Amino acid sequence: MAITREEVAYTAKLARLDLSEEELERLGRDLTRISAYVDQLSEIRDSATQIAPALPLIPNAEALREDIIQPSLSRDAALSGAPDQDDGFFRVPKVMG
Repeated sequence: MAITREEVAYTAKLARLDLSEEELERLGRDLTRISAYVDQLSEIRDSATQIAPALPLIPNAEALREDIIQPSLSRDAALSGAPDQDDGFFRVPKVMG
């Protein structure tokens, strides 16, 4: 599928890019080549849909550990290294309006 100069110019305008005529032509050629390559990749993917994956997503589901509640840091221990705290909470700089 050929990408026309007009399509490149329209897309550049939407992106607020000021491109020269030479850049528009070059980008049109490059995008056309990229589009052709993606089409080739689609053909490969379509022909490979019948191949099973080499590795299962979860090879040994039994290997996952159990969720066991374990003791964690107390509030005082967690806050002991905080540079600034207030009423049992970490105090951090304001990041939003």
